[in-house]
Amino acid sequence: MNSPRESWYDDEAGPVVRLFAVTRGRSDTRRTDIDMLTLVVTSPYGALRRHEPEYAAIVRLAQAPQSVAELAAQLRLPMTTTKILVGDLIGDGVLDFRAPVAAAENGAGSTDIGMLRALLEGIRAL
Repeated sequence: MNSPRESWYDDEAGPVVRLFAVTRGRSDTRRTDIDMLTLVVTSPYGALRRHEPEYAAIVRLAQAPQSVAELAAQLRLPMTTTKILVGDLIGDGVLDFRAPVAAAENGAGSTDIGMLRALLEGIRAL
């Protein structure tokens, strides 16, 4: 007979159903103003009301400003899942955020080599 751990756990992947359960079956956030470069920081005015450990970890990590990509990497969560959780916390008033400046607004071209190199260096550092 299989133990509950054997049914719902893959040693390489971790909990198979956990992320689906945490996001309550959502596969995308309704917020269009959140992307991987969005910076978030814990709000001094919000109170965490969610009980899943992923939410608490995001709030703890966001004591200092973090991008959504940095949070996803530190939590070892897929980007989509992290965006959903961050969107929930922004909606709850627990996180403050600043969307990245669009390339057209800051005068940079769509192929800003400096930004791409910095992104590559950040990924390599992980």
